[in-house]
Amino acid sequence: MPDSRPVRALGMLSGGLDSSLATELLRRQGVQVVGVNFSTGFCRADHQRQVQRKGTDPRKLRNEALRAGADFGVEVHIIDVATEYLDVLRHPRHGYGKNANPCIDCRILMMSRAREFMQEVDCDFVFTGEVLGQRPKSQTRRAMNTVAEESGLAGRLLRPLSARLLAPTLVESEGLIDREQLLALSGRDRNPQLKLAQEWGLHDMPQPAGGCCSLTDEGYSNRVFDLFAHGRREDIDHEDLLLCKAGRHLRIDEQAKVVVARFEEENAFLDNFAGTRFHLHALDYTGPVAVLDMNPGVDASTELLETAARITARYGKGKREAQVRILVRRAGRDQTLEVAPASVAECEAWVLR
Repeated sequence: MPDSRPVRALGMLSGGLDSSLATELLRRQGVQVVGVNFSTGFCRADHQRQVQRKGTDPRKLRNEALRAGADFGVEVHIIDVATEYLDVLRHPRHGYGKNANPCIDCRILMMSRAREFMQEVDCDFVFTGEVLGQRPKSQTRRAMNTVAEESGLAGRLLRPLSARLLAPTLVESEGLIDREQLLALSGRDRNPQLKLAQEWGLHDMPQPAGGCCSLTDEGYSNRVFDLFAHGRREDIDHEDLLLCKAGRHLRIDEQAKVVVARFEEENAFLDNFAGTRFHLHALDYTGPVAVLDMNPGVDASTELLETAARITARYGKGKREAQVRILVRRAGRDQTLEVAPASVAECEAWVLR
């Protein structure tokens, strides 16, 4: 490496507390940081921006990686890995975390792409904001070593916040970074990080509470696993996974479920989302939009359509009426069904928790 060039590092920048501290820690050593953020399609903020629910804190709608880049004066590259990530989600070699989060395989994918991108932007190594022992699945010593080895970044992957508790990397042994100026943080207590952020004047960061990944959410994960359990593991696509983020989901058949909007903005979301799916709403009463979502190649029977219509009626203002007229639309073709609203007990039996 020519002496005239500053040390350059590619940082996995989420905009959260830990990655921000890692970035500032290296900047204080004179390292020139380039940020990268990988878009998997599972960030909660992405969906919140799409739905735009009234009263949502605007800070929850911003892209935190870009916000952090602007604060630090660091260039941030957003790289879409959503298509590759589907295979990771379907068949994680290292299994899932507490929910549908394939954390170790996710990190391997991201670090593999970071290794490739590191060369494109002429960086010397990759760093993250990971803290040893902070997360039970992906931040154990063994898991962190696995990620470094299987991504091809062994020796070139630095975790500045825990570096002095880990074996020295080539980055340190080659003198690119002073190991003694790195930290020895571990465990789930965030107070040391919060104190350091205050000392360094780092403000306006999201609260450290599990990250932004929808796959760590139990309710969302249950919907994903429900699709897998009903024949959709291999052909699941981003539209299916996007639909999992909205509404109430009621599994009414091995091949079909009904998604019912919970508030006005979800009505608009499902209205625009229906596509080739059946779209339902009450004609004479205020109520939600619903979508009948079926496995590919499955035709909707009269019984399925009537069940979907009864559910739509149950969640509307006509739920206490003997009969409710429901408009059923698909690809511009309409029909009207007059049905009795489903009972509370029926909906409780169908709803996915």
